Order: sequence, then C-alpha cells, then structure tokens
Amino acid sequence: MKWSAAGGIVLSLSRFAGAQTPDFLERETLPGRGVPHPAVGRVDGVAKVTGAKLYASDFRAVDLPGWPAQTHHALLLRTPDASHVYEGLALDGLGADAKPVVIVTAEDVAKIGLRVPSFYTGDLFCPVGTTPLYLGQPVALLIFDRFDAYDRARTFLRDNPHLKFGAETGPLARPNYGAFRFTRVAGATPDAPDLYSPIQEGWISPGFVESSGRPVWQVLPDAKGADYVKGATYGTAIRDELAKPAAGTLVLDRSFATQSIDPMFLEPEAGLGFYEPGVKKLDLVLGVQSPFEAAEAIAYMLGEAMPDFKPASIDGKFCYVGGGFGGRDHTPFPLYLALAALFFPGRPVRLAHDRYQQFQGGIKRHAFKMRSQIAVDRASGTIAAFAADHVLDGGGLMNYSVSVAVVAGTGAIGMYSVPKVDVTTVAEHTRGVTAGSMRGYGTVQCLTALETLVDEVCTTLPLDPIEFRRRNALKVGGRTLTGNPYSVSVRAPEILDKLDGHPIWRNRMAEKAKARAGVLVGTGVACAAKDYGTGADCSLGTVEVDAEGRISIHSDAVEMGNGIGTALANRVAGHIGGIADQVTVAQVDVFDALGLVKSGDPYSITQAEQDKAAANPRWVPEISSATSASIGAHVGTQAASEAARVVFRFGLWPAALAIWGIPAADPRVNQWDQAFWQGETLIFSGLPPLALKAIAAKAHQQGGVTGAMTHAFSRWAWSEATFALPGGDWSADIDALAVRRGSGEFQVLDRKAVAFPPTDYNRIGTSFASMCGTTVRVEIERATGKLTIAKAYSVVECGQALVPEIVLGQAQGGFAMGVGQALLEDLPPFEEGPGNGQWNLGRYVVARASDLPLHDLEIEILPPLSPREPPKGMAEVVMIPVIPALLNAIFDATGHRFQSLPVTPQMIKGVIG
Repeated sequence: MKWSAAGGIVLSLSRFAGAQTPDFLERETLPGRGVPHPAVGRVDGVAKVTGAKLYASDFRAVDLPGWPAQTHHALLLRTPDASHVYEGLALDGLGADAKPVVIVTAEDVAKIGLRVPSFYTGDLFCPVGTTPLYLGQPVALLIFDRFDAYDRARTFLRDNPHLKFGAETGPLARPNYGAFRFTRVAGATPDAPDLYSPIQEGWISPGFVESSGRPVWQVLPDAKGADYVKGATYGTAIRDELAKPAAGTLVLDRSFATQSIDPMFLEPEAGLGFYEPGVKKLDLVLGVQSPFEAAEAIAYMLGEAMPDFKPASIDGKFCYVGGGFGGRDHTPFPLYLALAALFFPGRPVRLAHDRYQQFQGGIKRHAFKMRSQIAVDRASGTIAAFAADHVLDGGGLMNYSVSVAVVAGTGAIGMYSVPKVDVTTVAEHTRGVTAGSMRGYGTVQCLTALETLVDEVCTTLPLDPIEFRRRNALKVGGRTLTGNPYSVSVRAPEILDKLDGHPIWRNRMAEKAKARAGVLVGTGVACAAKDYGTGADCSLGTVEVDAEGRISIHSDAVEMGNGIGTALANRVAGHIGGIADQVTVAQVDVFDALGLVKSGDPYSITQAEQDKAAANPRWVPEISSATSASIGAHVGTQAASEAARVVFRFGLWPAALAIWGIPAADPRVNQWDQAFWQGETLIFSGLPPLALKAIAAKAHQQGGVTGAMTHAFSRWAWSEATFALPGGDWSADIDALAVRRGSGEFQVLDRKAVAFPPTDYNRIGTSFASMCGTTVRVEIERATGKLTIAKAYSVVECGQALVPEIVLGQAQGGFAMGVGQALLEDLPPFEEGPGNGQWNLGRYVVARASDLPLHDLEIEILPPLSPREPPKGMAEVVMIPVIPALLNAIFDATGHRFQSLPVTPQMIKGVIG
C-alpha cells in the first residue's frame, strides 16, 4: 500500500519471502503456482523444511535484485549502567582491523532533525553528559565496511569495557506509565443492572501520587473530578467488607510475584537497509509483527529531517518472522535499521542482533507484584468478593505497559462470576530493560496468582477444586469484571467436565498412594479465560480466482510460526472450494484500490468524531494492525473470508446457475447459502455437481466478480456495511470493498451504509475470549527436589479450528512455555539482569525436551458449538493454566504453596527437607 505519511514521505509495504527468482511477487508468495507441494499441510511447509530464504536474518544484499552486492554491517552499543553519568565512548581498545567507518550518536541524530515517535518517547541514544534512562539504552550505532571488522569489534566490545561513566546519580526517576482502577458492583439479581461498572462509568485513574510516585488509591477530593471518587468509594467499600468479613465467610489475603522473562524467539531481530540518495529511496527488509506501524514510525521519525536524511519514499519489505510471541510487536529495532542505512548512503547495511544483544535490548515480559484478596461464602462455596493490587515493572520505555496493566486488571477474575470486584493496577517506570507485549499479556501473571489462590480456597473450605470452579464459572450472558457479557460462546462447563473425567484427575489419589519410595506425587488443575483482540483490530484481504480455477490470497496478517497462511487458505476454501496455491502474508501493497484513509486514534475517538469521519466512504478507524493478541484466526482471516464470500455470491454462483441453466425467476437463484463444496466440486441438491475450474471459466466469460478486496475493523464487534452489487445489495462484516470483474482491474465501491462499533466499546475490557483447562501430575524426588511432569492434559475451545494441526502445535508450544515460566526461566532485575549485556543461553534456561512430558501430553480441542461458529483466538490461553496447574500440583505433593516464580528444585528441596 502506498500512502503519504508525516512529512510527505511516500510509504509502501510488501512481504518479502525469497530471492530465488527476480519477480518479487512470485518469490513472496507460497507455496507458489506450479510448485509441487502436499495437498494437505502448511502452505509454507515445503519452503521452510527445504531451507528457502524466508526470514530477515537469511538475507544479504546480494540476494536483492538491484542492490549492490556487498553487505556492510552495523552494531548497536548499549549501556550496562543506568545510575552514572554517561561520558562517551572509549573505543581505543579496538584494533585497526576492527574500527568502524561511521559512528552515530545522540549528537548526530540531533543535528539532522529526527523526531522520536510518541510510542517510543525517550532518547534514541543516550546523550553524553546525562544518566541513561534504562539499562540497555543505545548509546551509539557503529557501521563497518567489512564483516570481519564488525565481527572482531562485536566480540571485543562484548567482553571489554568501552563506555565511560562519571558521577553516580542513581537511577532516573520518571512518572508511572499509567494507573487504573477497575471496580464492579453487581445488582441484586443476575439480570439487574450493575450498581457500578467500568462499562457504565468509564475507566478511572487516581488524581494524586505519593512522593515515591505510587498512586494514592484512597478516596480523596480528586483533581480529575468526581468520576474517580465515585468508583473509589465503591472499591473502598468492597475492601472494607474483605477486612471485616461477615460470619460464615472465608477470606484469604495473599501476595504473589512473577518474574521477567525473554520471549526467546528463535530468530533474533535482524534486517537490511539500503538508502539510495540519488532517488531518495529507503529500502528496508524486516521481520516484525506490526509492519504498518513500523513503516509509519520510521516515516514520522524522518518526516522533518534535513534533506540529505529525508527519503522521498520508503519501501518496507516484510519477511516471515522467526518467532514473535509479542516481542516483535512495536519494537524500536526498525528505527535503528533505518538510521544505519541513512548514515551509510549508497551501501546496503545489515543490523542483526546476536543472542547477547537480543537479551540486552529486546522487549521482555513484565514482572508483576500482586496482592489478592478473596471472600467466599462457606455454605454455598461461591465467591462473594475479590480485590487485587497489581504493580508492573515496565522498564525504561513505556511501550505497551499501560495496555498490559489494563488487560491484567480487567482479566483479573479469569473465568469466574464475581459480584463485587475492585482491582488497582500501576505500571511503573524503572531502569530495567523495556517490557512490552508477550504471549499471555498480563493474564499469565494475574491468573497464576488467581488460580493458586482458588486452589487454596478449595483446600481450606474444603471443596473439590473442580466443583468449586463449576459453582463460580461465568455463565452465558454473565458479566465480566468490566460489566459486559462475552459476545462469544462460553464453554467453561464442558471444560470442567472434561477435566473432571480425565484419568489424570480421576486417579490422583491412587497415584499418590502408590508413589515410589523417595518420590512425592501431586496432581494440580487450573483454568483460564483469555481475551483475544485489542479493541482496534483490522484485517485486509484479497481473494482472486483465475479462469483456470486457481486461487490467490493476499493478506496483511503476519506469519510468525502461527500458520496464518494455511489458516487463510483453509477459511477461503470453505467459501470457494479450492486451496489457494498463491498465499501472500504481511503484505499491504496490493490494497491501493480501496483508497483507505484514517484519522484520530481508534481508542480515544469520540462518537461524534467517528460519525463525522464515517461520512467519507474511504474512512476507517484504523487501516492495519499488528498480528498479536491471538488475533490470527479471528481477525487475520476475516477480510479474506468476506472477500471469498463476495466472489462466490457474485461471481461463482451466477456462473454455476448459468451452467445449470437456471433462469432468473427460479427461486433457487437466491439459495446460494444451500450450496456447499466437496473439495473443488460444488454440490447443490438435485443438480449435477460442478467443478471449480468449469465455474471459474464461466465466471470470467460472463464478466462476473472474480476478485474481491476488503477491509474489516473490530472494536469488540465487527464494522458492518452495505454495498450495491449486480444482483442486489450486499451487507457484510466489512467496511470497504473493491471488486474485479472478469480479468479487469479492481474498482472500489462506495458503501451505501456503514455502522462502526460504538466508541463506548472502548470501555470493554474483554468481549472475545477463549477458555482452557489443564491438569498435570508431577513426581518430585525428595533427595534433590527435582520435578518431573509425569502426565499432562489440556482441553481448549477455539470455535472453528481452521487448521487443527496448528492449534495442536500452538497448545504444545504453549505448554512448553508455561513450564519454562513456572520452573525454569528468570531474568533478574536491573544490573544483574539482561541489561548488563552478559546474558545468553548459557545462563538463561528454557524448557527442553527433558523437561516436558513428550509422550504423555494430551491436548483435546473441543469442536465448535455450531458449523457457523467463527474461529476464536487460542494461542495465549493454552499457556496460561499450565503454570498454576503445576504450582497446585507441587502443593499437592509437598504441602507448600510457593508465591513466586520460577519454582526451582532448590526451592522445593528447601521445603521438603
């Protein structure tokens, strides 16, 4: 997509996926027309297992047609100190054969007039004479003419001091990134209106902070007006009830801490940049989860730069991503790649982290400190009230800290129905490495604390842990913490029944009784509900069928191991029969025909502003969004699915009618929804089956719709629009549409009517959610504390599973990540942590095969409730219950509840003697 951004720079984005052929579109499209590939399997499977160049780290300048053949190399230097004044570089120790040819510092970027995008507010490089804002903050960018010089410098600088520091100042103090309070008080009956809830009153924040910077949560005359006072009054009343419980009420008050961890994606961040000063064109090869944002951020940064550093156009080529887990969503890495290219014009430059650099500079999971209080009626075994206080370590830059705090706060009661809830949350600035998006996104932390607390409630009452969850599980139509119901299916009862009936849980007492000498056996269970989506999610998609019946799909969704290309192919096939042999992802340059424009912020826009903007038939609240928040199946395939429906209804179906000889007056003309596909054959009761190839040929001959391009937007509900098409008006969950007739060009259609989701939906914390339950049996050696996971079972619901094999793989990977967070992975804060530049996989332990029940892990995927149930996001929820299930199993084995992560053999040994 080519569009003008800040400063008049023309941007274009495309996905880059190979350099074996000169044609860009051909090499970025998989599996590829005429390329042998299995009839069933991933569309990118053959390319990946045969080692095709797909990832940003694979490429060098020689692979790119039109670029000079030699690749030059850049290296980011980062500070391991954030409590002393930075006084400059000390590179005298570098040998003559390891010298950079260009050094870029804060002074250099200041001279050329760069702007820092608001999302990355802070100095791109620490200026000399100031204290670094955080550990791992860049101080300089070194550019080398030759790889050998770069490599010598890289290894020398890693092991030898090369920065000068002066007076000790202590860490810089900065305001908190954000603080919120989420309070709900239900009405007298489930159907009665809430007395107070965030969806009624809006989200509130305190108006005062202590001298330490911590928010003042008490009810005080508030500078922000009466909104906070009202909510805080209800919240304080809930806490007063917890402090002085009524007779017959059990109250538990516990603290829990979770650690910082690294996303540990397989491919460290990497990219290539090439600036052609003659034509003022900046080419970038990158792998990120948010291509549109990366290009816009770079354009903003350069929009008012001096002429020699302001490109006229930016062409972002976006690759397959070698793992993301959130850590490549809104990462500042692309900004530094762009600078490397601009400060070494006319020569391609590669910036690529090694694992030391990725640990020091990559985005991390937030460490949480939580206090949770729960009140349970002893007689009924139901939750009466819940309160929690969350403190997040956001590290040195804000990144997604505010959003993570909100998701954790609004998701703090998990899958339960609780009539009185009060949750405070604050994301703090610290000198640590920046924390941001990561799989689980706040709910991993808060639901681990919740599910271990729930387990303690069950042992204290006592009450069977699954029965307790049954009594308290949210029902269809029940209200979440923010006061709204889920707008999707709620499958908690089925998940609990599955867990209850599984042999791991059913036989737990027998297994404990027959434990081997010197071995403790324990069984744990946990459940989770996790939202998917962000409240401003977009999907762009194009589907085309040629005269031979061959299908092409283009999408802006990013492939990062999530199988989105295969999900697209399968969802489209459900509407038009065939599996596409041309699927292009992370591409935004094929949607120009839609002519989309946006304005304002989709999260803060008012209803009046949205209504006014929507009068422009090309306006949408947002054009493209990151592939994150488990939105691949639900959001990433939406536009392509709707495009396929248009192609079928206004292209293939009229062609089929013509072949069958059905006249316009025949009532069967309007029964397209009764037809279905068996492979590439269209079936309609009472009429001869038709091959897709024959139908497609007829559609092209008639000049029917053979291609459709759509845009969809979701703010916890899809936008809806109506378009005039030959054969009647068409209404769908999209807001922009262009069609191609026969072999012609795409023509955009004006929408006759549009309904964007109300802006008040921004008050919703969770509307789309999936659920998962896990039970595990562990065996612990008394002598060493070593834990072995003997057996495990997870059951997940995700609506329509577009690619069941990938759902299974996501669940297996999620289990492994859960084991890592529960038992193994840990990044200490501050100077002992990754910001010191000395961390690698020799120190950081991830789950390996020996840590997992490879042959004793069972995953069950619940079938959709209806063939019409759409896909639901599930990549995060499958990880979350693994952690508390393990902790609950450890308690069952040892009688000790651990209140922090990770739980190591040494810790276990310490409590069992």
